[in-house]
Amino acid sequence: MENTAATTSKARISVPVIALALYAVASGYLMSLIPLMLPTYGLDFSLASWLASVFYAGLLIGAVMIEPLVSKVGHRNAFVWCLVAFIATIIALPLLPYSATWIAARFVAGMAVAGVFVIVESWLLHGDESARAKRLGLYMGSLYGGSALGQLGIGVIGVSGGVPFIAIITLLIMAVVVLLFGECEQPQSEYSTPLSLKQISKLNHAAIIGCIVSGLTLGAIYGLMPIELQKRGISHSDIGSLMAVVILGGMAVQPIVPWLSKFFGRTLLMAMFCLLGVAAISFTSMVNGVDALGIALFLLGMATFALYPIAINLACDKLDASFIVSATQVMLFSYSIGSVAGPVAADWFMLGNQGLMGYLFAALLTTCLYMLIASVKTKQQTVAGE
Repeated sequence: MENTAATTSKARISVPVIALALYAVASGYLMSLIPLMLPTYGLDFSLASWLASVFYAGLLIGAVMIEPLVSKVGHRNAFVWCLVAFIATIIALPLLPYSATWIAARFVAGMAVAGVFVIVESWLLHGDESARAKRLGLYMGSLYGGSALGQLGIGVIGVSGGVPFIAIITLLIMAVVVLLFGECEQPQSEYSTPLSLKQISKLNHAAIIGCIVSGLTLGAIYGLMPIELQKRGISHSDIGSLMAVVILGGMAVQPIVPWLSKFFGRTLLMAMFCLLGVAAISFTSMVNGVDALGIALFLLGMATFALYPIAINLACDKLDASFIVSATQVMLFSYSIGSVAGPVAADWFMLGNQGLMGYLFAALLTTCLYMLIASVKTKQQTVAGE
């Protein structure tokens, strides 16, 4: 009986996780490909920040709109429709190489990707609570590992011609096939209970700020880091490798976060990772070699990718299970707000000497100070309550 339950549980999560991993490889390649191929289609580099921002604007809107679709057609079908919409936006890029078309396509792509995130997270959050952390760890590992692998496409496949688009679309079609023909058990859609505005306002403020800052930093890294590295004279093949290193840092930190949470409060933990990011950025200003830069970017990836899972964990702490999916949507919405503003704000820094690194330094240092103050206040309130 127990073996049957375990097999059913694995079957339930393996299909969405495999589909997510295939999506992550394709998306990781695409995110770095877009800013680098702009000149190929006669588009200016300055469009890169707007393409990143509009993508996250779509992510923001999609985070709000996806729940009715899931309730109506179920997790599997909603996942398929989101991937089909994402594929359509990719096909439009080489066929219609105009700024307005690319901006519209990336906006729709953001909405589709928001659906992917909410669907997979809610799929894996259902079930045995004791195994929830393990399932979410598998989710984060598949997402970041796939994204890191996708970055290598810059060097292996290249950034010109139609082959990159064919490779990306093929991976996404494979994900659709896995969802359509793989055996899986979907959660009951009525299990989720929406949070009211009053309940949302009572969610931990440090958790919301953490998600916003995660968006501010990761949105800028995904959208502008390839250009920042190119300005430093890094070759295309090394750019792909360095972007992979950033994401591998984010992947490596995932098992470390739960372990550190046993010893430190989550707010203090976010402050510590922000401080790590500040140190990593300072290191990038002192080194020139690709290998040393790779070490700094690995640490930066650990710092920035740690914020979102810590913040979600903090937001869902002591929250009734029926509200967790809704809380996850709120956190994704907060992340999206930061992701929309991040690339545009970072674009101002790109004109200066410090570039993207100066922007990330300012964002992480400010957040570090905020989280330290919030941690002290939380500790004082705990002591007063005792």
